[in-house]
Amino acid sequence: MKTIFKFLVITALVCVTSLTHAQKSQQQGVSIGMDLQPILQIDMSAPEIINFIFDKKSKYYKGITHNAATVIKVTSTVKWDLYAVGRSKGKSPNGKTFWDQEESFGSTVNSIADIPMSMVELRQRQINNGTANNTATYPDYSQDFVDAFRPSAANSLYVSNNGTPTPPNKLGKYIAGHSGISDDIINGYMPAGSYVSDNGIGTNFEFIMDYRILPGFPAIFPNAFSADATVAENIVSSANASSILVGGAAGNGNSAYAEPGVYTMNVQYVLLEDQ
Repeated sequence: MKTIFKFLVITALVCVTSLTHAQKSQQQGVSIGMDLQPILQIDMSAPEIINFIFDKKSKYYKGITHNAATVIKVTSTVKWDLYAVGRSKGKSPNGKTFWDQEESFGSTVNSIADIPMSMVELRQRQINNGTANNTATYPDYSQDFVDAFRPSAANSLYVSNNGTPTPPNKLGKYIAGHSGISDDIINGYMPAGSYVSDNGIGTNFEFIMDYRILPGFPAIFPNAFSADATVAENIVSSANASSILVGGAAGNGNSAYAEPGVYTMNVQYVLLEDQ
């Protein structure tokens, strides 16, 4: 019985071997290519125009605030930065850093039509998480709006000197990320990701923006400041107001005020690759 058992096992192995040697195959393949283009995309919801109408003394004194007037959602497959910049059509002969005056309600020797765009104040609900160890006085717009007649540069809108959308430097404000190369943690950047998946980080890809304009009495816009928050750009401090008022019949610089009228400008949001 033992001999027969061994014989049967050997026979089975021989049969399997024979089937293997007899199998034939043919193979063909298809090449697959992939092109991953970098994506930098802003989805923004905002009204076509945000109006500030100053027709009561309380509005001049306290200012007008538009809460949650703009919602920005970011999608990026690369490291990125986001900033806001004031833009105009440059109608003012004194430069492209002023609002465009569409209509005047009356000019006097004291009135100034060159209103600095930096007097627009922004406030972001989410802090900028891409500014580790940044050296800017105000690296973003997350500070609360200050009370009236307490001048502050914390929320003053960035405006480039030549009126272009050139990014702020290391001392300027960004909404997310900051000036510098990608590997420079001192200046910062934002990681790739999207508000769709949120990358598990929370609010790094969605920003809710508030706006305020505070004219004050007289209407000189005390919270207008340079990009690095060091130079006051209110109407009394402007070069144009100084040239009109120094030694003239209008008296000292404190008598200057914004000329009543209709003015327009744009706040442009720029999403760019950090490199």
